[in-house]
Amino acid sequence: MDKRSDKSFESIVLDSFKENSSSLPSHIAIIMDGNRRWAAMKKIPVFSGHKAGTKNIESIVKFMKSLEIRFLTLFTFSTENWDRPQKEVNYITKTLLSESLSENFANLHELGVRILIKGSIEKLDSKTRANILEAVKKTEENKNINLIIAFDYGGRREIIEATKKIVDSKIDSLEIDESLFNKYLNDGAPDPDLVIRTGGEYRLSNFLIWQTAYSEFFTSNVLWPDFDISEFSKALIEFSKRKRRFGAD
Repeated sequence: MDKRSDKSFESIVLDSFKENSSSLPSHIAIIMDGNRRWAAMKKIPVFSGHKAGTKNIESIVKFMKSLEIRFLTLFTFSTENWDRPQKEVNYITKTLLSESLSENFANLHELGVRILIKGSIEKLDSKTRANILEAVKKTEENKNINLIIAFDYGGRREIIEATKKIVDSKIDSLEIDESLFNKYLNDGAPDPDLVIRTGGEYRLSNFLIWQTAYSEFFTSNVLWPDFDISEFSKALIEFSKRKRRFGAD
């Protein structure tokens, strides 16, 4: 792990964007992969891997705030994750969610983080669901960072649900275009400029499959619990070197 301070990394990142005459991303999306493998490598319970995976979120949010990057989407639990062993699912959806809210909410609120939910929390127990909705309500006026939690989320399902809403709205088919579809998908968030996946994998896994049409991708071999500001900075520096043409050249 690099021992340099976050301030040093901030300078290095900003210098890279200046050198490459490129703009910082406005929206970063992260597929947080590797909690289970991290636990297996350390020969500890899988629950400990998931718990460790919540520890670096606040430091990444702080770093993004210092760079004035306003949107962060975290893929925390997919529609397919319900098929994992029941004990693991119960731990994530009950114990871990409650503990994470209890331990991190005050600091995130103080940082000016607005918490948003993408996907669904309908399958959660009533107490956990109420606590999440309370956190969303309490932070709705915060302006520094929009932290979008993708929970029980699937990109294909999201597109289907958006299509149903458009049909139910009885919108004339001639009025349906990408701009209108975006309104039903994104709730004001811009498409991600950069998608980061940890754990060395090279796939989207049904994550933001509409919104990532022109996103830049960065894959880190580091497992999510070890993904620190040093590794995050590597992703940003690599992004600063990309020439985004959006199909024009």
